[in-house]
Amino acid sequence: MTHSQTGGAHPQAEVSAKPSSTLHYIENVAISLALACMVLIPLAEIVLRRTLRTGISGSSDLVRHLVLVVGMLGAGIAAREDRLLSLSAFSAFLTGRWKAAARIITGAVTATVTVFLCIASVKYVWISRGAAKTLAYEIPVWVIQLVIPVGFGLITVRVLRHATPSITMRTLTLLTAAALVAIGLLPPMAPSALDVPALVLLLLAAILGSPIYTVLGGAALILFWAQESPISSLALDHYQMVVNPSLPAIPMFTLAGYFLAEGGASRRIIRVFDSLMGQVRGGAAIVTILVCGFFTTFTGASGVTILALGALLMPVLMAAHYSERNALGLLTAAGSLGLLFPPCLPPILYSIVSTSAGASVSLKEIFLGGLIPGTLLVVLMAWWGVRKQPASSLPGRRLSLGEAAAAIWDAKWELLLPVVALGALFSGFATPVEASAVTALYAFIVETFVYRDLQLTRHVPRLMTECGLLVGGILLILGVAMGFTNYLVDAQIPDKAAEWVQSSIHSPLVFLLALNLFLLVVGCLMDIFSAIIVVVPLIAPVGMAFGVDPVHLGIIFLANLELGYLTPPVGMNLFLSAYRFSKPLPEVVRAVLPFLAVLLLGVLLITYIPPLTTFLPRHSQ
Repeated sequence: MTHSQTGGAHPQAEVSAKPSSTLHYIENVAISLALACMVLIPLAEIVLRRTLRTGISGSSDLVRHLVLVVGMLGAGIAAREDRLLSLSAFSAFLTGRWKAAARIITGAVTATVTVFLCIASVKYVWISRGAAKTLAYEIPVWVIQLVIPVGFGLITVRVLRHATPSITMRTLTLLTAAALVAIGLLPPMAPSALDVPALVLLLLAAILGSPIYTVLGGAALILFWAQESPISSLALDHYQMVVNPSLPAIPMFTLAGYFLAEGGASRRIIRVFDSLMGQVRGGAAIVTILVCGFFTTFTGASGVTILALGALLMPVLMAAHYSERNALGLLTAAGSLGLLFPPCLPPILYSIVSTSAGASVSLKEIFLGGLIPGTLLVVLMAWWGVRKQPASSLPGRRLSLGEAAAAIWDAKWELLLPVVALGALFSGFATPVEASAVTALYAFIVETFVYRDLQLTRHVPRLMTECGLLVGGILLILGVAMGFTNYLVDAQIPDKAAEWVQSSIHSPLVFLLALNLFLLVVGCLMDIFSAIIVVVPLIAPVGMAFGVDPVHLGIIFLANLELGYLTPPVGMNLFLSAYRFSKPLPEVVRAVLPFLAVLLLGVLLITYIPPLTTFLPRHSQ
């Protein structure tokens, strides 16, 4: 998965510390303030509840709608920086006129889909305005919902601006998009006769690099259009998904991860693990795996881990005499570790979607269920890393208790972060959303005031904007994906899939094998976030029909999709690693294959030994 549909942005590009226009400055300030309020409101709720036995009126509704604001502002900033998440980097291999044609197609299709999403949002907000619902302090809901069409309108303008640097080609893109919009509004024939050509064009744009939201939102728009159903329901689905009560935990845990990744935590954590493990065979590999897993758990994005830690960890592996291929493969694969541990984002999202799909899995259950399987994958990867260190290059140094103690003491506040996060999450002291706010505040204080690696006015606003950009790109995908998912539900696709599977497969063991194969294909073609939204409602009824424990099914799903970060053609880690280390993509793929096989072994063990997943959730009740 790449970061730009036009190929103009670098994956690790950061939001500029000095915005180039007043509008950019306003956007950056607004998203930073929205994130700050998201953190402060739950914290105030905790304090008031503990001291005065009261709370803030409508605090939950306020925080949920701040997520909507952050999501649309972040998506607009992602479009501004040309960093909307896309599935394919195929256009990067094109040159000359072919590349120009690809830019026109992707730009026109993306703009067309976004225009219709904007139209759907305007219609929905108009309907919502008539309902006259209010939030706390008599704030009209429709006023907050206006951010949806405004966001889509801003994205449209920026997609067209980034489509191509040439004014002539940009004009062609605009004219093509205008023609497609005209066909959508005034079809020359029945829409049902145009759905197949429209879907083919959308598929072509996806292959050439259109953003993921374009593919999922475009498919939903075309299918509703062909049925002549109101497209305003897509905006309703988007709104309901983004204001889900559990969703605010995602941006706040992500914000905590950004504070860690951009502070000096990486150096201190590496020093800790190196002092403890560096003197054993494979110590460098173990250090790499543990550090990457730690950061991915809190950032929720393995790409951030590779980009932030790659330059620090590659020299550690090379100094231990790992071959360049093994070091490259290990770093690329280790970036996906940590996705099963709390408080990572995919388990949170899985809990939300599985509950709406009828296979209720609580946040506590999915986090407890992932602890042993996640540890298993880490151990298997470490075992492979130990084997791959040449015997002739075994470390000669001994464990220094003084150095280890000094390293642990230096990093003590960051090492306590999991204790703070998990303690708040599982102790009953705070709700999941409040626990995420506590975690974000703790990371902010530690990196800004304790270690002073971050400057309050120089670094923090930029990091909050960067976090909002990432969260906005993800929430944009989730919102439009929910519309596509609801179309599948309305068409009874999950029920039909369950009936077909039950009539074709009679053994639960065979079903689990087929499920693994299916999810590996899904991981090759979809990112983990859109896969959760689209695929979970399809497999949840089938899993229940075969008596598979819902928590077990969830961990199987997440473990398989964890491999999706490493599987071509979509694997995001492959593209980011190729860019970060300046290596051809085929070389990265070859380096990763052994580690992919090791992780696949782990997934099979997780699949066929259910107690690995179910033991902790069952014994915690």
